Amino acid sequence: MTTTPDIPVAVPAALSMLMTAGMAGTFFGFSVGVMPGLNAAPASSAIDAMNAVNARIQNPVFLAAFVLAPVAAAAAGALLLTRSGSGAAWPFFAAAAVYAAGVILPTAVVNVPMNDALAAVAVHGDPAEAARIWSDYAARWTTWNTLRAAAGAVSLLLTGYGAYRWGQGS
Repeated sequence: MTTTPDIPVAVPAALSMLMTAGMAGTFFGFSVGVMPGLNAAPASSAIDAMNAVNARIQNPVFLAAFVLAPVAAAAAGALLLTRSGSGAAWPFFAAAAVYAAGVILPTAVVNVPMNDALAAVAVHGDPAEAARIWSDYAARWTTWNTLRAAAGAVSLLLTGYGAYRWGQGS
């Protein structure tokens, strides 16, 4: 017997998975590639490059995925509550909560304020000061960014589990 796909649930479920995967991958890539690469550059160059990235990453595609990933997960969960297999809703709600607490909150409380502070420094004439500022920034920023990557990965796993449960009819 074939069943008709439940498009109203499938769309936000798929979107939440895609956006969460994109965000987790972005944070992962920064922690394991971009930041080590910047750490290998002269500090004033690393500061300039990071400031340029921070200015350009605030674009509609990034911001939409960043903000809408947990919204889509919660929407999938809410729609699943109206279906007979409502047990699949809870992993989507958990995914939204993990993403909000582990991605959005640290971004707002730690990473963005650090980015703003880095944008305000002027160290081009003092290589030692640039090295001190970059060293302090990079270590702390990368730690919190890695937390965001891990929270994004957990959120993605939860959406996958929700989709699995939905497919199993629970």
